[in-house]
Amino acid sequence: MRIIKNTLWIILLATILFAQGTKRIAIGPYLQNMSYDGVTICWSTLAGESKITAPDGKSVQIPSFQQHQIRLARLQPNTTYQYDVLGDGSAEGKGTFTTFPKKIQPFRFAVLGDTRSRHKIHQKIVNMIIKQKPMFVVNTGDLVGNGNDIQEWQTFFQINHELMRHTPYFSVLGNHEKDSKNYFNFFDLPGNEHYYFFSVGDALFIVLDSEGPEHQTPAYLQGSAREAFWEKIDLAYLQKEKAWVENVLTLNNQAGFIFVFFHKPLFSIKKSRVAETKMRRKFWGDIFERHHVQVILNGHDHHYHHAFSGGTHYVTTAGGGAGLYDTDALQPETVKFKKIEHFMTVDVGLENATLTAIDINGEIIEKFTVKKRRE
Repeated sequence: MRIIKNTLWIILLATILFAQGTKRIAIGPYLQNMSYDGVTICWSTLAGESKITAPDGKSVQIPSFQQHQIRLARLQPNTTYQYDVLGDGSAEGKGTFTTFPKKIQPFRFAVLGDTRSRHKIHQKIVNMIIKQKPMFVVNTGDLVGNGNDIQEWQTFFQINHELMRHTPYFSVLGNHEKDSKNYFNFFDLPGNEHYYFFSVGDALFIVLDSEGPEHQTPAYLQGSAREAFWEKIDLAYLQKEKAWVENVLTLNNQAGFIFVFFHKPLFSIKKSRVAETKMRRKFWGDIFERHHVQVILNGHDHHYHHAFSGGTHYVTTAGGGAGLYDTDALQPETVKFKKIEHFMTVDVGLENATLTAIDINGEIIEKFTVKKRRE
């Protein structure tokens, strides 16, 4: 290795060779699990293809991938590096990244959600985010339509190629991920990867799993038994997660800003989902407001909705591509809403953080500010 003006060229040799004229990298490279002194670089190579034939005689080729990743450590904070995972100087394996700052200083991150369909919309949103130059991106879940469909992941990474090769991407498990092994193979996230936390400066980021393990509903369960199955099947898992959240919030009580992410919102303005949000609020209780969490960001309901309760802002940002939902049940806590595709930027300063919701036309839906926590 050689260092030139704080730029480290990381030479990584791919282990699989392909026929002449075929790209060596099928997916990526892309950045994961960034910190102030480390990052994971991931990429996938094509391992083979399987042919599946339906009863009507139609066939489809299903690819399989070999995943590669390397964890880089002992990096310098707030420093830009270049990398080349192929080591041959070709553009295919190149990218850049900037490590998180260790000291407290202003930074920007971006948030989007429900990118699982309408890929042209998703691509346009991604292109708009790139222009905002965020330090990192968080997706609030439902990245793809079916986490078990490897071809949907191919499309996801194709759309995000230029973003993720330069910008760390943190993800939330949505119901459409289906707790798939594909998700955990492609992503390298902190902690147990289902739910985790990380920090930048004096800001704490907590990512939760509102879904739990994937279950098939037995056909023999009907009526109240079917409802009880879904209410109780993941109860122990969620209770353990809740205890973990309580502990993390207690240990990080000096954080200046706290942002919490999970897929299904605690306030909904979609009529058919209001009842279930009340159940989720009952489960979580006052844990977020008691610990003075400033902002909770969710997906699932495909529109923009900002609610405020007990000193906490609850923002549904799920306009990343999936078909939009009606806003037909405004709540007393509702501050702002709009049925439109969008994303958000969050500018974290020394004393305030400003959240801006930007629609697909580049117009500002809403901008609001939260103050630094004082414990």
